[in-house]
Amino acid sequence: MKNLIIASTSTLHGGGYLDYLLPELSAHFKNITTLLFIPYARPSGITHNEYTEKVRQAFSKIDIKVKGLHEFENPKEAIKQAEGIFTGGGNTFLLVSQLYRYDLMTLLSETLKKGTPYLGTSAGSNITGLTMQTTNDMPIIYPPSFQTLGMIPFNLNPHYLDPDTNSTHMGETRETRIKEFHQFNTLPVLGLREGSWLEVRNETITLKGNLKARLFRQNQEPEELESGSDLSFLK
Repeated sequence: MKNLIIASTSTLHGGGYLDYLLPELSAHFKNITTLLFIPYARPSGITHNEYTEKVRQAFSKIDIKVKGLHEFENPKEAIKQAEGIFTGGGNTFLLVSQLYRYDLMTLLSETLKKGTPYLGTSAGSNITGLTMQTTNDMPIIYPPSFQTLGMIPFNLNPHYLDPDTNSTHMGETRETRIKEFHQFNTLPVLGLREGSWLEVRNETITLKGNLKARLFRQNQEPEELESGSDLSFLK
């Protein structure tokens, strides 16, 4: 029953918020009048109200109303009754902490398994994996668990960047950090480049967008996957 779009980012260079995804979202949320937005990740520390208004303006372009989860007295009931759900980007540690604080992680997972359409971008995509441990974010707050929604049977690294051979920067690359993760963890990790997304329909997971994705598995060489690839084989 799962019905998700899991995007690396909300915004591409030179474009507006969610602009590149709007055609997909119009179809994905086609039977929806009001979308429930989870603003807990708070990019750059903006307020829940400011974040929700930004999302409201984007979805007005496809005639969908938006209500923030923080506006509800009973967030659990809001998730249960939602026509569709969007979790935006920001800080994954903060997002996960808040979902656990309000006892929403398990409920959100159960709701999405029943078929409620979902959109995640950046941090909102990170949480669709088995754990949040391959986020790029600073640990500004300590969540009670790294376990997340488990909508896909692997982890994500959104905003994946390839090493720049012309750069003089000597710090770790994304690939280096993922290899460090695999020193202690066996979960596959998908590096999702900007402008790419995963479409999840029931148990079928398909890579979408114009770019390849980079797949990392413990004790194996990284693999480039073409757009259109079926990732359902990953466990």
